[in-house]
Amino acid sequence: MDEPSNGDRTSIDHDLILVGGGLANSLIAWRLQTERPELRILLLEQGRHLGGNHTWSFHDSDLTAAQLRWIAPLVSHRWPGYDVVFPEHARALNGGYASIASPDFARTIEAALGPLLRTGVRIDAVTPTSVRLADGTLLHAHAVVDGRGPSASPHLALGYQTFLGQEVRLHAPHGLTQPLIMDASVAQQGGYRFVYLLPFGPDRILIEDTHYVDSAVWEPERLRANIAAYAAGRGWQIRDVLREEQGSLPIVLAGDFDRFWAALDGQPTVGLRAGLFHQTTGYSLPVAVRLAERIAALPDLAAPFAAQSLFAAIRKEAREEWRRQGFFRMLNRMLFMAGSPDHRWHVMQRFYRLGAPMIARFYAGRLTFADKLRLLTGKPPVPVMEAFVAVRKTQPHQIRNPE
Repeated sequence: MDEPSNGDRTSIDHDLILVGGGLANSLIAWRLQTERPELRILLLEQGRHLGGNHTWSFHDSDLTAAQLRWIAPLVSHRWPGYDVVFPEHARALNGGYASIASPDFARTIEAALGPLLRTGVRIDAVTPTSVRLADGTLLHAHAVVDGRGPSASPHLALGYQTFLGQEVRLHAPHGLTQPLIMDASVAQQGGYRFVYLLPFGPDRILIEDTHYVDSAVWEPERLRANIAAYAAGRGWQIRDVLREEQGSLPIVLAGDFDRFWAALDGQPTVGLRAGLFHQTTGYSLPVAVRLAERIAALPDLAAPFAAQSLFAAIRKEAREEWRRQGFFRMLNRMLFMAGSPDHRWHVMQRFYRLGAPMIARFYAGRLTFADKLRLLTGKPPVPVMEAFVAVRKTQPHQIRNPE
């Protein structure tokens, strides 16, 4: 693909083009439109609307007060706490928990962006400074950001969080007043399995069947049957299935950060494609919020060589996240590689017996040194020797990827 000269202003269509209207790119575009309206930005999305068909959840403690304020227009539902259930332990925890439904996400950000958004666009190729559409149209920018979702990399060893959720309307009220974010009292089915419940109304609820498993391959019909059986077991009669969402999120066990980013070859990349998410829980909204703020604060997005400076800034953010989450990757290896898959719930059950402030810091990705010591002391929930072997395998080539 022919590249424009960075010194030739007339050949540049936009300062910044964001490819893929998922969570990360949409937040970046929205933040830039608010904070940097002088920039010529364009967001391209293949689907009819931004955000696809998803529900993003987060704890209030994952974000700063200022961050909570600026994303508040996106929030669909909010609760004062949440519950967890395990075979030998159940607990209610205080602390704000919120969810963003993709229709609300799309409606708010699409209205704000207006002509800065193009939907129904098929992408043929992307470079750091250009985008070629499927119809042959070539767009040029000072920088192009690729946010089209995860892609396979030999430089990461992964487990997977696979899930299928159905938002349903029941014949009678379900009786829940706050989310049940982990019900691991269910049959495990060859991995760490739990059911996730978000009560959206007296008789409207999202029931999601989630599995931490070794392979991204999964069986939607089995998960749908699990949801039906779970609802029946609670005495709920489903009147209507309003919508269905599904996915497979990467859970990072080990990786080579430098080789992973070298393979991107200077292409500014965000979201799951850049490994920017909580590597144990799969939650991505807090990281996406932080990155949107960092990009909006960059001074040279309308300058020649913006692609290079943007790539460097995102890589720096990703490196900080990678270092911060080294302990989480170690925990992931213990979860996936030590003990029987059907007994992985023991790890999470033990975790949820710990102090509420530490649990909040875990989800926020801000564990202290004392927190890490506390997580590793006491009777281990997995076989000691298997855990020791798993902890030492820090490179992808040391771990056989099931894929």
